[in-house]
Amino acid sequence: MLRIGLIGAGNMGAAIARGLGQPALVSDADTERATALATAIGGEVATTERTAEESDVLILAHKPTQLAEVAALAAPAASAVVSLLGGTTTTEVEAAYPDRPIYRFMPNIPVEIGAGVLCYAAGSRAADGPEAEILELFGAAGIVIALSEPLLEPATALMGCGPAFFALVVEALVDAGVRHGLGPEEAGRMAVETMAGTAAVLRSTSDDTRELRRRVTSPGGSTARGLEALERGGLRAAFDDAVSAVAGPAR
Repeated sequence: MLRIGLIGAGNMGAAIARGLGQPALVSDADTERATALATAIGGEVATTERTAEESDVLILAHKPTQLAEVAALAAPAASAVVSLLGGTTTTEVEAAYPDRPIYRFMPNIPVEIGAGVLCYAAGSRAADGPEAEILELFGAAGIVIALSEPLLEPATALMGCGPAFFALVVEALVDAGVRHGLGPEEAGRMAVETMAGTAAVLRSTSDDTRELRRRVTSPGGSTARGLEALERGGLRAAFDDAVSAVAGPAR
């Protein structure tokens, strides 16, 4: 079993640590936050230097702007490095951790319950390190999708920002239900469980969204009227704008 070291106990660092389900050394400038996470996962708080020295895989979950600062302390002892740093290429991480195998993952928040999506890009020396073991380790937190690195930005717009986008969709659906007399709690439960069930059906049918819509939609029926209203309201354009706002204009 790989020994895990984590630098950065913020939202994403904490989520991935919980999702991996293993004890880890935890380093963070906020000692209280590091202690809370280490306690939750059965790990231990340590300095950055010790975290690098005593881990087989060092997970970088600090702020991207701290790359050089953290590397000055961690790079001399680091073995294999996993980067969760947004907007930071494997080339940049390799420059900070020379001659070390680098593995870049972009996870989303559901990794904390083992239901996440983790997009993966290998560094130039990935094959020199425990790549297979690292992929197996991170597979415990969700589904791992390998991509060429330039595609990580649009992927992040879908799977990284997606939970917030979907949460907004639920909020909007609940608000609409409340305006028509439903209670907020019951409307919220309906919307969340319907989203979860829909995802489960799509997963079982190879993500066939068109077939699912066909099954639910009777010609001229209530679902058809609702879908027409969403199209008129610019739902597709709104999501296209959201992805472009994150990833930039479409190539």
